[in-house]
Amino acid sequence: QVQLVESGGGLVQAEGSLRLSCAAASERTFDMYAMAWFRQAPGKEREFVAAISRSGRTTNYADSDSMRGRFAISRDNAKNTAYLQMNSLKPNDTAVYFCAAALARAGVTRIPSSEYDYWGQGTQVTVSS
Repeated sequence: QVQLVESGGGLVQAEGSLRLSCAAASERTFDMYAMAWFRQAPGKEREFVAAISRSGRTTNYADSDSMRGRFAISRDNAKNTAYLQMNSLKPNDTAVYFCAAALARAGVTRIPSSEYDYWGQGTQVTVSS
């Protein structure tokens, strides 16, 4: 069982930055899980943002022109925390951002969303124009 708690969301002006955190409490060690961030905007389906391997050495980002180059995923296994740094935010980044965890082999980041076993409750990010 893994409990994930996101934080760091809020209201920010366009072109601003936010860093989201995802703190994990787990019966197994944190570094057994690949971690990912997803987001869901009002009236839209949940979409993948980024994933990071167990060690943090491999990352994978959404193939999206709207996000490319502005987001960075990282993790600190000593702190049982994953992060999403978001820069140059735009109004269409407004969404609830969720972190998720999946037991995975080392180096794996390309995991279908259906295979993420644990999800946080989400944190709201609102970007004003």
